[in-house]
Order: sequence, then structure tokens, then C-alpha cells
Amino acid sequence: MFNSKFSRPKIVSVGAGNVGATFAQYCAEMELGDVLLLDIVEGLPQGKALDLMQAGVVREYSVSIKGSNDFADMKDADVIVISAGFPRKPGMSRLDLLEKNGKIIANICDYIKRFAPEAIVIVITNPLDIMVQLAFHLLNHPPAKIMGMAGCLDSARMCSFIAEELGISQKQVNAMVLGSHGDLMVPVPEYTTVAGISVKEFISAERLEQIVDRTRKGGAEIVSLLKTGSAYYAPAASSARMVQAILKDEKALLPCAVYTQGEYGISGVFVGLPCILGAKGVEKIVEIPFSDENKIALMKSVEEVKQGIQSLKELGFAVS
Repeated sequence: MFNSKFSRPKIVSVGAGNVGATFAQYCAEMELGDVLLLDIVEGLPQGKALDLMQAGVVREYSVSIKGSNDFADMKDADVIVISAGFPRKPGMSRLDLLEKNGKIIANICDYIKRFAPEAIVIVITNPLDIMVQLAFHLLNHPPAKIMGMAGCLDSARMCSFIAEELGISQKQVNAMVLGSHGDLMVPVPEYTTVAGISVKEFISAERLEQIVDRTRKGGAEIVSLLKTGSAYYAPAASSARMVQAILKDEKALLPCAVYTQGEYGISGVFVGLPCILGAKGVEKIVEIPFSDENKIALMKSVEEVKQGIQSLKELGFAVS
């Protein structure tokens, strides 16, 4: 099943900043496989990897964690998670990062093609839907082997807000947030439950709409509070959850940014939809009944992604 020559899967985190290093920590604590932190900043991935290895003595995980500046070291990777890029600052939209992060993604894809062409790739870098579209075009990967993280993160935020509102355990809440990873994302209350019961039985329509709005602005809320960075605990945890589903072949139903080939009447773009994640990557996109209102909202979300792709083309990037 795995490309690695060792007994454990090889997980590569491209980017050793807050998201990448926290992702590595979660993967180690879950013992999903051996982890390689890659970054262009000399000493950064090595230092964080050493620190994480020493923490393993206390946290009682036993995997290899290494850091490197040499991208050739990604050879034999089973899963590559890309978080490298510039984070948002207060007042910035995800689209403001388009050109800078587009260049970073293009550079990383060149290394993946050379050293780990068989790896499953998960993109976290913003603007996420557009960056995964660019990576897909550059890597020429099968659609099943490349995806974006966003839906798991946005759904987690909605679950957290609902649990806070009701004063209950977050473990009791399941939410579904689809569409683009931006202000036009589509939280779907009809598929949001508390211990299997519709959330609409617990929260008024007016209050639920406020929670939906907060979910859409969840990332910006954290950026405004931090002032000098963006969220990293929840994005890293969401990525680790996806990696777990893949490496353990869970066949888990999760919302991810996936390449559409006619599902929901959408083709040729990456957008957040419910899918089955397993050893082959995105094994199936699951089509669920939508209200007319949510169908319209999803199509608006798709148009936002298409506009971002067009903006990327206008900046000179080769992307289809």
C-alpha cells in the first residue's frame, strides 16, 4: 500500500511554520507514520523536528520526525501536505495572497514531480481552492490523488460554535460545510446534527443563521485577534484527520476540496463537497439532496473559484 521502504508510511509536511509544525505534531501523536518537515528556512525544520522528537518521550509516541531543507528528501512520500505560503493579515482576503502563494505552489509542485510523483497531495495554502487547482494542473495528478483541506476545517468551526451555543460536548455535533473556502462557503444546516438530531430542533432559525455567518468569517475572526498571523491549530488538525482517513483506509465521509467531473452539475474545478477518503485518496464524491437555496449558494461559491482561477491566469500562471 505504501511507497516507503520502511514499515511506516512517510508523511511530508511542506512548510515548517505554525500550520506545518503543528500538523507534524498531530501526526506524530496519532502515530500515523514517520514525518518529514521541509522548509526553505535553514535550521527551522531541523529544530522543530528535534523538539518534536524529544516531546515524544513525554507524549509517548514513537515515530521518526526529521527536518530538512533539501526537497529531494521527500522521495518515497506517501502523503504530502502543503502549508507553505504567506498567511493572511488583518484586512486581507484569501484572494489577496494569490500571486505570492501561486509562485510558492508552482515551485513546490516542481519538486513533487521530480521526487515524489506518486504521493497523494493535500493543499492547505490559501486561497485554497485556487491553489489546489493550480497544483492539479502542474502535477497532472489523477483527481483522486490531490485535494484541498478546507471543508474539514470549516465544518469543525461550525461544530465548535454550535457546541458552544448549546453548552454541550463538541463530540456530539456533526456539521457539513461545502463550497469554496471563503466568504461564499456553504454551511448546510439540514445536514448538521446534535447526537443525530437535527440542529434545527435546538437552535432558532435566526440564531442558526448568525452561527452560519460566524462560520463563514471564522478564519478572519482569528486573523483579527492574532494580528500577526492566522489560524493553525484547527487547520493542522483538519489536515491530520484527512491523512488518518487515507493512511488507515477508513473510507471516511469528509468534506474536502475535490475535483469535479459532473457531480452537482459542476465540472473542471475544485470545490468543497462530501467525499469518501481512503487509501486511494478521494475514492468517491457523494451527492446528497440539496435545497434550492443551497444549490444556488453552491453555484455562487463555484463562480468565486472560477473568478479566482481567471485572476491567476491574468497574473501569468498556467492553470486550467
